[in-house]
Amino acid sequence: MFKLYRKLISYVPEKTYLLGLTVLLSVLSTLAQVGAMYYLYIFLNKLIFPDLPKTTGIFSFDSAAEVASVLVGLMFFGAICYTLSVMCSHSFAFRLETNMRKYGIDGLTRASHKFFDRNESGKIRKLIDDNAALTHSAVAHLIPDNTGAMLMPILIIALAFAISIRLGITMIIFTIIILIILKNMIGEKKFMEFYQNSLDKMSAETVEYVRGMQVVKIFNVDVISYKSLYEAIKTYGKYAYEYSMSCRRPYVLFQVISFGIIAFITPIVVLVPQFTRNPGSAAVELTMLLFLTGVIYVYIMKIMYISMFMFQAQTAVNKLETLYDEMQEDKVSYGTRTDFCPGDIRFEHVDFSYGDIPVLNDFSLDFKQGKTYALVGESGSGKSTIAKLISGFYPLNAGRILIGDTELSEYSRDTIVKNIAMVFQNPQLFKKSIYENVAMARKNATGEEVLKALELAGCNDILSKFPDREKTVIGTEGVYLSGGEKQRVAIARAILKDAPIVIFDEASASVDPESEHELQKAFANLMKGKTVIMIAHRLSSITNVDEIFVMDKGKVAERGTHKELMGRGGIYKGLQTMYREANDWRVSDEKLA
Repeated sequence: MFKLYRKLISYVPEKTYLLGLTVLLSVLSTLAQVGAMYYLYIFLNKLIFPDLPKTTGIFSFDSAAEVASVLVGLMFFGAICYTLSVMCSHSFAFRLETNMRKYGIDGLTRASHKFFDRNESGKIRKLIDDNAALTHSAVAHLIPDNTGAMLMPILIIALAFAISIRLGITMIIFTIIILIILKNMIGEKKFMEFYQNSLDKMSAETVEYVRGMQVVKIFNVDVISYKSLYEAIKTYGKYAYEYSMSCRRPYVLFQVISFGIIAFITPIVVLVPQFTRNPGSAAVELTMLLFLTGVIYVYIMKIMYISMFMFQAQTAVNKLETLYDEMQEDKVSYGTRTDFCPGDIRFEHVDFSYGDIPVLNDFSLDFKQGKTYALVGESGSGKSTIAKLISGFYPLNAGRILIGDTELSEYSRDTIVKNIAMVFQNPQLFKKSIYENVAMARKNATGEEVLKALELAGCNDILSKFPDREKTVIGTEGVYLSGGEKQRVAIARAILKDAPIVIFDEASASVDPESEHELQKAFANLMKGKTVIMIAHRLSSITNVDEIFVMDKGKVAERGTHKELMGRGGIYKGLQTMYREANDWRVSDEKLA
């Protein structure tokens, strides 16, 4: 437990003093509650035996009313201390949860690209959000409750012995029995791990299911059609049921003993002559037994929840730290060079794989400076991998990539980002103005330069649709852009960046025909004087490039201009033929009939 808290405190060192206040206030609250129990005993004696002589010393009272006032005062003081303790622990817990999320976000910004290839976005989000929230639960209530749970049973037993030896022995026996039952209620740690893992799996699959809700609605499918989610729900249900059933008998026994102890003890009291000779004292002891066992019951329940939440918190921290470590695996090691020297891009005997899946093996290829290239081929042939390696996304297994006479790994990260522009198939625009989405490409860009980039990207007709033009915020108040419009804004961003190397990763694959003409003009403005590498599925857009590389299983199977490759009648011509047939395909009247 203390090891876990030391680990949690390391994430919020600036708020450690709050934990000290939490423990101190919780101790004061516990002492006040035990004091209230003692004065309850005095109150009952005064109430049942009003003719008893006045007590002497610090506990001198004339009437039960005076004792009651002290009793209420201690209960009120204890409640205030507990409330303040919980407020301190919550303040620490909220800061902890926030810092855990910040740590996760910071890790994501520095994570390797392979990390995102291996982990689904829904899984990452659920791991960070849910597990950060679980660390909050381990602190917010558990620190005050931990303090009370450790002190209260000891103090209650001491109080019971102060009242009478019989009551003290009874409380010891009761506490031991309850703790034994508690151990069986908590369940095995291994079982809890299975349960927690199945819950995490179901949560992650649910996020992915919701994100695909458009497909669900279009095809009117149900959850059974999503095998992974369906299996996750069944597995979670199985473990939840088994865990509940494993706790059923000990929990029922716990309730029976806790709430029925007076029913068990009263017959003994009635049958023993020693008690019947002084029924008033017996009544007081039985009443105190009822109250003290009730307090033990409450704190035993807290211990049970403490054990559960501590397990969840430990699991959450382990998962988060494992996730953070995984983010840093396979990271690219950047150099320190900041002066970028454009030149030919050369792959020299490059090996690369995604885990155990090889993609490139002893791969060599040159891209001449200032030329325009296209990479085509089937999915998985290595096209996108080449583009991502040039962009410095992944470390190589072997070989090297050079730009001019300098290895890519010698450049700093900022230098690579500044001098290589990528335009993706699905560009990411942020909930900011169109102007801000473009301006982020170059921090020191002037307003005139941003507007010029928008003009060169063919965005004037987009801006003219909105009264605020470039100040229009995307994604709010019904302001949304089509796929082609998003691409043009992304191209404006790349134009403003003015990088000497430009990579198009299937940038026009999902653009409608109406937008393609404007998009091609934007491409032409972006490509002027640059080394351009295009990954294309829309083969009609690459007929005028300087050279086409046809990729097949990580190798260059064919290379040449469009005209040369069509004349050879090889793989490229077959791809072009299939592309034309797909574009010319129509549902005939006969098929409709």
